[in-house]
Amino acid sequence: MVTTVPEVAFVGTGGTIASIGRDAFDVLDYGSNDNRLHADDIIAALPTLGGLAFVTPVRFKNIESTAVTSDDWRDLALLCARLAENNPKLAGIVIGHGTATLEETAYCLSLTLKLKIPVVVVGSQRPLNGMSSDAQANLVSAIRVAASPDSNGRGVLVVLNDEIHAARDVSKRSTFRLHAFQSADFGMLGQVDGEMVRYYRRTERLHTVKSEFSIADIEAMPRVDVAYSYAGSDGTAIRAFTAAGAKGIVLAGFGPGMGTPGEVTALKEAISKGVVALQSSRVGSGGALDSARHRSMGIFAADNLPPQKARILLGLALARTQDQAKLKRIFATY
Repeated sequence: MVTTVPEVAFVGTGGTIASIGRDAFDVLDYGSNDNRLHADDIIAALPTLGGLAFVTPVRFKNIESTAVTSDDWRDLALLCARLAENNPKLAGIVIGHGTATLEETAYCLSLTLKLKIPVVVVGSQRPLNGMSSDAQANLVSAIRVAASPDSNGRGVLVVLNDEIHAARDVSKRSTFRLHAFQSADFGMLGQVDGEMVRYYRRTERLHTVKSEFSIADIEAMPRVDVAYSYAGSDGTAIRAFTAAGAKGIVLAGFGPGMGTPGEVTALKEAISKGVVALQSSRVGSGGALDSARHRSMGIFAADNLPPQKARILLGLALARTQDQAKLKRIFATY
């Protein structure tokens, strides 16, 4: 019997997983070395994959993820769509990405890509040549997930530390620790144990082929900013964002989603000028309160999306509508 080896594309975008430090002990300040490998060099450095998968490296941009913009999301989404269209046998796509904005890229792709095959976004906390680096281990796990038939239809996934997470739910929650990425409210979807890829749950929120958004919506995203609540804030940031032309403002508020009196006043002013105001929370877990007070002012809640992801969904939504009822439906759906 002939066994077909799954075909997986690996797209390199830069980040720690592509970085080389000055030596094995350079596991923190390696970015200043400015030495990042391209996708083909990263794959060439891997141990032989044997029958795991046939991996085709694909060069993209080689940048730090702090430099990623919505233009990069659009270009990356177009590249993924083209890779799948050009190779009907493609089992999945792995994207190597810096961890700073990894969760944002993954969520944007999950909302706009129309692919049933898995797209797995992977990063690392330590550079390729760092002592006890997690780079190669994470990459091999991501390839296993992308090659697994069980991953089909699960949308865009994030794999680090042998854990499989939904793009919507996962966030980076530690600056340097290897277990940095966690899905605080609902937990991981599954895990990778050696050769075994195991799933235990699915996400119920819509994504990829069931999403109403498309790659074209990334192009049309208006300016949406995030204002961070702190004791004594007078709303200056909100007024500055409004003056800069923001069409939406996400307030990363206290606790269950509340701002200071000064921020509330500034949001009222912004709303009167046609800006859409969205309440999120800076806490990192749990949903934002959809209070009667907020509703009376025209502010609606971001559910349990953290501010950085709420910003993405609001931007995509505003590319299509400013109707409050439709916006609320979108945040209850994705």
